[in-house]
Amino acid sequence: MLISDTHNRVFSHYRYVMVKIFIQASSMGQQVDNELEMYKYMELPFAHRGHNIIRTLLDTFYIYGPQDKYRCLVHTPLWESVLAFLRRNPIERLPLPVLAVVLHRLFLALDYLHTECHIAHTGLDDSVFTHAEEYELQTPVPRKEVETDGTQRTIYKSQELIIPKEVGSPILCDFGSAEHGDHCHSVFIQPQIYRAPEVILGVPWTFSVDIWNVGCMIWDLYEGGSLFTGQDPEFQRYRNRAHLAEMINLLGPPPPSLITQGELSNKFFSNEGDFLNRDLLTGLVPLEQRETTLAGTAERKAFLRFMRKMLQWEPGKRSSAKELAENEWIHSHM
Repeated sequence: MLISDTHNRVFSHYRYVMVKIFIQASSMGQQVDNELEMYKYMELPFAHRGHNIIRTLLDTFYIYGPQDKYRCLVHTPLWESVLAFLRRNPIERLPLPVLAVVLHRLFLALDYLHTECHIAHTGLDDSVFTHAEEYELQTPVPRKEVETDGTQRTIYKSQELIIPKEVGSPILCDFGSAEHGDHCHSVFIQPQIYRAPEVILGVPWTFSVDIWNVGCMIWDLYEGGSLFTGQDPEFQRYRNRAHLAEMINLLGPPPPSLITQGELSNKFFSNEGDFLNRDLLTGLVPLEQRETTLAGTAERKAFLRFMRKMLQWEPGKRSSAKELAENEWIHSHM
C-alpha cells in the first residue's frame, strides 16, 4: 500500500507500507490489544543494539465492514520469513554465513525484548512494489462486484510479488502472542514442535522459553529437518507425551527438580519420576549422533557446544540471549 507521511502531504513523502488486518476483530480483540501493548512498550527510547532489529508499529486504524469493524496495524514492508527463504535453497539449509547473521541479530533482538520468538523476515526494497504498480496498470488483476447488505463492493484477486533485487537484514516481528517476561507464566505457548519442556509440564516459565525455541529452530535452518516432531504413533498426530519422549531420547530423563514443579507432570511421570509411556522411548540418541552434516571435528564440537547451551531441561541452565549473541560458533562464521 502507498501512503503519505502523516506530517507532510507532499507526494515525494509517500512511502510503501504493509497493513495487517485483523479479521473478526470482536472475537480477536484480546490478541490485538496485546500486540498494541507490546508495541507501546517498544516505543520507549532504548540505547540497545537489538532495538533496531525489532519491527515497530507505524500507525493503527479501523476499517468498517457490513458486520464488524477491523483493526489495522501499519508496518514497514518486509519480504518473507527465514523459513520461507530457506525453502528456496534446493537442499533446504541456510548457508553458514547467512545463518550466523540471522542468529546474531535474533539473539540481539531477544536480549533487548525477552519475549516469545516468532518469525524473522528479510527486508525488501521498493522495486517489488513499483513493479507491482506497473504490472497492475498494464495488466489489471481480475475483479468482481458483489453486494453485501445492500452495499456494493469490489473484490480483487491477489497479485504475487516478485523477488526483491536486494534483501535486507533479518527483522524480528509479530508480537501478537508476546508476554511480559518479568514474572512467571503458566499459559500454554509456542508452536508445538518448538515448545519448551517446562511449558508442557506446567512449570511456570519466563524468558528462557525463547532460548529453547531458538535452539529447535536452528536445527530446522541448518540441519534440514525438525529436531522434534511430537508425532504419536498411536494417535497419528502431535501429542505432548510423544514430544517428551523425543526429548528424553535426545537429552536423557529430566531432573526430578523440574518434574516436581510441574502441575501437569503427573500426566507423564510417576511419583518416582519414571516416564509413564515407556513404549515411546527408543533409546538415547544424543545431539552428537543426530548431527551428521559437519565434517570438521573442531567445527562440529563448537556447533554442538552452541546447541547444548540452549537445549537444557532446566531453564536456569540455558544461556542468555546476550551470551549466545557473542558465541564463538556464530562469530567464527560472520
